[in-house]
Amino acid sequence: MATAALSAYVEQSVLLLTQDGRVIVGILQGFDTAGSVILSACVERIFSAEAPVEEVPLGLYILRGDAITLVGRLDAELEKTQDLQSLRIDPIPHVRHT
Repeated sequence: MATAALSAYVEQSVLLLTQDGRVIVGILQGFDTAGSVILSACVERIFSAEAPVEEVPLGLYILRGDAITLVGRLDAELEKTQDLQSLRIDPIPHVRHT
């Protein structure tokens, strides 16, 4: 992960996808040269084909860089229009870099 690109996301809402398929949303507070990140106001979004998206509060969260597959900035206006309770989505499978 290019840590220089992460500097544009500091103090912004981001979505992270981990290698084990977890989706975590929070505010990027900082990062290190290994790509590890610190997020505040985090929630984990748990997807299921049978139930609405569940959001589990995590609070302040630190993720190791080698566990992260993707980091992207969230569009706050678009996020407000999303109805997570109406979504039924299969969970994301594990992703491993080789």
